[in-house]
Amino acid sequence: MAENRVSIVISPQDRTTINGALGTIKTTLFPYLISLSPEERQNLPKMKDRTIAFVNKTLGYAASNPEFLPPYLDVPELQKDIDAVNILNSFLVPLEQLLSGVDDTMMEAGSEAYVAALSYYNSVKQASKTNVKNAKTIYEDLKERFQQKSGTPVAEPVA
Repeated sequence: MAENRVSIVISPQDRTTINGALGTIKTTLFPYLISLSPEERQNLPKMKDRTIAFVNKTLGYAASNPEFLPPYLDVPELQKDIDAVNILNSFLVPLEQLLSGVDDTMMEAGSEAYVAALSYYNSVKQASKTNVKNAKTIYEDLKERFQQKSGTPVAEPVA
């Protein structure tokens, strides 16, 4: 069996604390957030690190050299938008790190659990083939996981 890299128990107290903190973040930040459709996301010009620097530099030039401002450009609104980007970006990095750690840990724990379950399943399958008492009932129940909706079997993984 593979190395067991995840062996954690998150206490009810810690779960309550974490859920409370996440709730606070969500209720505090939610009023400032919008939702974009996939089409809107695809059609928007994207801003990455280099673009953020470009926009910040442009804002400085717009303030110090207003003679080049097009009449339709609203500099205070540009300032608000770039301030929002900078603030939201300061939240994004730690949230991405947190999400990545939760996702990686969940994936590893799930993999470990699935491999262990497959080991048990394969043991029951072998026991069923040799008519060990109760094995067939368990095997018949568990093998449904490997049936397609049409009822045809799917290749069973080996642990």
